[in-house]
Amino acid sequence: MLRERGVEVSAVSSAYETEPVGGLLDQPDFLNAAIRIRTELEPEALLDLCKAIEAERGRDFAAPRHSPRPLDVDLLLLGDLELSTERLTLPHPEVTSRRFVLVPLLELDPDLTLPDGTRLTAALADLDPGQRIQELGAL
Repeated sequence: MLRERGVEVSAVSSAYETEPVGGLLDQPDFLNAAIRIRTELEPEALLDLCKAIEAERGRDFAAPRHSPRPLDVDLLLLGDLELSTERLTLPHPEVTSRRFVLVPLLELDPDLTLPDGTRLTAALADLDPGQRIQELGAL
């Protein structure tokens, strides 16, 4: 759906089945993936586009946080941009603490670092055991 709106998708990770994290753990597993994009959109305009796509796919924004949802698109990194607004923080504040984020990102780029130089392979190695993740294959 991003492609249909002028965003270039240059790479897509495998799909991963992962256990829920956050406040609502008694729910079905999630499917996660990462994509690499190129866009001329400003960060908040890209966020608006992602939220519009989520709504089109049936996301109920009034549902409790971390509850089941048909689609959840997070902006994780935008190159070396560091940004903190009322609506958007880049890099995403949880990028280094969630296995279901790090594994697909590192599949796309094993040498990926944050703007501050943090190597995401090191962040993954530092995570406590848990956060089950199972590769399902190509999307």
